[in-house]
Amino acid sequence: MECVRIIPRLDIKGPNLVKGIHLEGLRVLGKPEEFARFYYENGADELMFQDVVASLFERNSLDDIIEKIASEIFIPLTVGGGLRSIEDINRVLRAGADKVAVNTAAIKRPEFISEAADKFGSSTIVVAIEAIKESSGKYLAYTDNGRDYTGVDVFEWAQKVVELGAGEIIITSVDREGTGEGFDIDLIKKISESVSVPVIAHGGAGNQEHILNLIKLAQPHSVSLASIFHYQYVKENRTNAASEHEGNVEFLKSNRSFHKFETINIAELKEYLSENAITCRL
Repeated sequence: MECVRIIPRLDIKGPNLVKGIHLEGLRVLGKPEEFARFYYENGADELMFQDVVASLFERNSLDDIIEKIASEIFIPLTVGGGLRSIEDINRVLRAGADKVAVNTAAIKRPEFISEAADKFGSSTIVVAIEAIKESSGKYLAYTDNGRDYTGVDVFEWAQKVVELGAGEIIITSVDREGTGEGFDIDLIKKISESVSVPVIAHGGAGNQEHILNLIKLAQPHSVSLASIFHYQYVKENRTNAASEHEGNVEFLKSNRSFHKFETINIAELKEYLSENAITCRL
């Protein structure tokens, strides 16, 4: 098995890092640059940033945050949310991103993937797929943080985006995201087996065993994680307040923790994976 990358995901709303369940009910956790710096120092292989209100405002607003983070963090940065044009992509790359993640614009106009890959190279273009399992058992792709129905079959879409030039896919199970109940192994395994580009799995991790089972059974190239890292950081850094004038800060004020999550740091996770015969960068 190839070296598995561990990629913290940072969802951002305004100036704050946020986290929800099923990509909704967002609660403020802190300042994204502080989390990013901590993850970099503790062994993250890459970082992924998502502007979670970009679709609402039809633009990505992370330029200033990315520019600041890129000046002091020297691992690949992927930025997504609201990127609808070649100029949008060019702008976030100039701000310091190494790759971009596209979803809504790609589904609305699939040739956008080819245009972007031709301009910036396939390795720069990540297609994000937000999957929801229907009552029929079929997986359909959604947009706008899992809110907008498209009717597009997830597996057919995954194959198509690769044909169009995407260099990587991040697959999110909206059903599992933020729940801590474990990954949708069947979904990720089928995606990994059906495409020839690296697959990043996201959505559902509650403990180290979930991650180990995912890698062994579904064999994604990378795992993108949020809750188990974020809540660990919050638990140890309660005094690093967020911008409290914007968003739902009740969780930070409550001193509550989420017992369903086995909070760990990146170094501990990598050591655990290595002890269980998973190759990763220590």
